[in-house]
Amino acid sequence: MTRRIATIAPMLVLAPGVAMAAGDYPFFSLANTDLIVLIAFVLFLGVLAYFNVHNILLGLLDKRADDIRADLDAARALREEAQAVLADYERKTRDAQQQAENIVIKAREEAKDAAAQAKRDIEASVARRLKAAEDQIASAEQAALRSVRNRAARIAVAAAADVIAKQMSEADAGRLIDEGIATVEARLH
Repeated sequence: MTRRIATIAPMLVLAPGVAMAAGDYPFFSLANTDLIVLIAFVLFLGVLAYFNVHNILLGLLDKRADDIRADLDAARALREEAQAVLADYERKTRDAQQQAENIVIKAREEAKDAAAQAKRDIEASVARRLKAAEDQIASAEQAALRSVRNRAARIAVAAAADVIAKQMSEADAGRLIDEGIATVEARLH
């Protein structure tokens, strides 16, 4: 406490002289305002050094740097997580497309098998009843084609819906990455 008073005391003694100091005086005269300002500045720096203000400021700067570093690490982690999610969705999309192609191929094979079976059935009927077989052939071909078309249409619609749903997820993943980067930039500025 006495050291603080000893540090502040010269400032109190010199303070009234500062207001009255003016004119052309030698530099080392207490009447010279430049010398008084220099002494006050040196004393001010001394008070700052005595109270370790520089250490406090450095501590605050270090804390701010650590906070920024932590925010950057969190942003990197979010970006890596978003990239992993995006890769997962892309893999699922490829798998869904492959499944859709397999379904279409299987449907074609089943349609071929169904057409072949219908043809064999029709040929057997033609041998017994020619006139009735012609009617049955036309009817069976139309039914088989409608069935194949309907089934192919349902499969194609389901595959297209699945692909579209997966693509929307990719757009959402891209949007989330952009929002995360924008949030990090906003926190850093």
